[in-house]
Amino acid sequence: MSHAWTAQVITPAWPEEPLGTAGRPATLLREVFTVSGQLRRAELRVTALGVYETYLNGAVVGDHVLAPGWTSYHHRHRYQSFDVTRMLCPGPNAWGAHLADGWYRGLLGFNGGNRDIYGPHTGLLAELSIEYVDGSVQTITTGPGWRAAAGPVTAAGLYEGEVYDARRELPGWSEPGFDDTHWHPVRVVDFDTSVLFPADSPPVRRIERLAPVAVTTSPSGRALVDFGQNLVGRLRIRVRGEAGRTVTLRHAEVLEDGELCVRPLRGAMATDRYTVRGDADGEQWEPRFTFHGFRYADIDNWPGELAPGDVTAVVLHSDLRRTGWFESSDPSLNRLHENVVWGMRGNFLDVPTDCPQRDERLGWSGDIQVFAPTATFLYDTQDFLRSWLRDLAADQSEDPDGIPPVISPAIPLNIPVPMPPGNPPMAGWCDAAVIVPWVLHERYGDTEVLRTQYPSTRAWVDAVDRIAGPTHVWGEGFQFGDWLDPTASPDDPGGATTSSQLVATAYFAHSSRLLARTADVLGKKDDAEHYHALSDAVRQAFRARFHTGEGRLAQETQTAYALALGFDLLQDDAERTEAGNRLAALVAERGHRIGTGFLGTPLVCDALTATGHTDTAYRLLLERSCPSWLYQVDMGATTIWERWDSLLPDGTVNPGEMTSFNHYALGAIADWLHRTVAGLAPAAPGYRRLLVRPRPGGGLTWAKAAHETPYGRAEVAWRLTDGRLTVTVTVPQGTEATVDLPGAEPTRAGPGIHTFHTFHAPHRTTEEQQ
Repeated sequence: MSHAWTAQVITPAWPEEPLGTAGRPATLLREVFTVSGQLRRAELRVTALGVYETYLNGAVVGDHVLAPGWTSYHHRHRYQSFDVTRMLCPGPNAWGAHLADGWYRGLLGFNGGNRDIYGPHTGLLAELSIEYVDGSVQTITTGPGWRAAAGPVTAAGLYEGEVYDARRELPGWSEPGFDDTHWHPVRVVDFDTSVLFPADSPPVRRIERLAPVAVTTSPSGRALVDFGQNLVGRLRIRVRGEAGRTVTLRHAEVLEDGELCVRPLRGAMATDRYTVRGDADGEQWEPRFTFHGFRYADIDNWPGELAPGDVTAVVLHSDLRRTGWFESSDPSLNRLHENVVWGMRGNFLDVPTDCPQRDERLGWSGDIQVFAPTATFLYDTQDFLRSWLRDLAADQSEDPDGIPPVISPAIPLNIPVPMPPGNPPMAGWCDAAVIVPWVLHERYGDTEVLRTQYPSTRAWVDAVDRIAGPTHVWGEGFQFGDWLDPTASPDDPGGATTSSQLVATAYFAHSSRLLARTADVLGKKDDAEHYHALSDAVRQAFRARFHTGEGRLAQETQTAYALALGFDLLQDDAERTEAGNRLAALVAERGHRIGTGFLGTPLVCDALTATGHTDTAYRLLLERSCPSWLYQVDMGATTIWERWDSLLPDGTVNPGEMTSFNHYALGAIADWLHRTVAGLAPAAPGYRRLLVRPRPGGGLTWAKAAHETPYGRAEVAWRLTDGRLTVTVTVPQGTEATVDLPGAEPTRAGPGIHTFHTFHAPHRTTEEQQ
């Protein structure tokens, strides 16, 4: 516990009305206090059972959105701290808060979802600590003296949207002098403050505003707004009309027959409503307590004609620092990379979610497991992912067998697939407990995350060891496996061509090897020996069960070979060479179209490159027919889709129950773009050493990447002219680079900017240090 709290959690004392279909109303809370001397400093510490917006003397405190965010509340409940010295004044001051359900007790999950998962009441917990110049300290807290009232937010839900009646606004409600005699009392709610911790992850903020690229009229007569980009956030409107008119805002990612296609949203209404108060000068509004995933919005009952300047899209996500960039000579490839970036932005909203638009938006571990290398290149996600891993470990601690949940924060799933009851082990998903900490170590030099997560990491590998038993092969029963294999039918997303046993056993070998390496880093010699031996045994078991000899596998699929090669499950170079040849042949047999799902996709291009088939990897990357990455680009995608064919070639939406147009998992290919196309990769934890290894191909004439490493900015840029490759490398201070170029012996480069030239003749290399 980081702070000895004296505050109490308060909630309105009135009995709540039966819940409607649009979510529960938000409430207003307020209190008045006196500042009795000359201020030196004032700090506000605040959190909520739900989501909050706080005010001092009529002004909003901070710029956080949907605070305190979503954690595994029963284990870890975040609070924020703000310096509010300049917001106070001598004499009477007023303190207020707007409070809504959020993740704490709002609707979460699919197939109808669940409410009140963490508790039946919203609540506010806050302390204001005032230090005076004379050294005295005054502490003002939430408690029974506060007052409560209904506000203008008559309904709010993350899935449902927000309903706001501007006629119900109470001007001055969070300022001193406001008459609250007709307000209601509050009551104190029992709460265990030992779960509270100071915010350890960047807050959600308003990051960007987008203007419409087009405003048209839909066939049904509604104003249809296109922002040109699938995004996550909400609308800000400026409206002038008669009091009592209600404007309805609906959101969707795609159109079908000229109208919003809302079927993929399933149970999420994604609808906001604003009732005008009738100001002659107009009024502006943006929802507070919801968010949507959308490119398009239709607006009904707008007074007069909607002008483009009347509506703006406000982009929301965790305020992460951008650290990685990529660009090439191929505009389609650049659009693909930009789609990956936008997909990450939309799904890094406090929790690394699978999708941001439908009745789900959950922290699926499999998605972030495959995407973590890409995420850590593009943005500084160290604190964000460390926080999520703490939640994962906390949820895992409740499982008697040490199995992590497939989503964290964990909630009841109600998933529409035949999952076993309880908390079943899922290969590739639960392995996030091992793989994500290792990625953070690799990309940030973060040893502490390995130490902190070690009990979680080891518990999962030990659980699989018990499940697999002496054969070291596992995966029987339902597994997600190579989820959304492109051959799977719309109603069977788990119908992969690669068996779940092969996938699960491959991941067992990989995670036990990473655990052994983790133990090496942490100096746990006995553990390291044990898990290295376990990994070797699983590797041999994989070969015995799934390898038919000479590098051929019993299952002839792209994913099977990608896993065997990517996780080093073959015996020697000869076997690897044959496996690479077979993988390349399988890719060619499919017309260089993708044949992998969530777990095979991040590995397939690396497996091809490592076995001498870089040209095949490029053809796979740049293929334009369905299924492929550039098929999505050609179909107008501005984020990464959940399914390779979320939009069918005829322009209709895939009929599957799960059809998201913002799902970053298949965007894991961007890591290969960074490391292989541009050629910028870590060669030691935290980029203490760089590996500069570009492998031009696919007709590209240039590519470049930059990354803000812990040591400074690293860059690689290459250009191919008449068979002559020119590579410019920027090496940060305190690091060095191994430069491995085609047709040349590897060389080392220290800090500074270097230019290299290579030709088709091998070993001919020059360096010009600038």
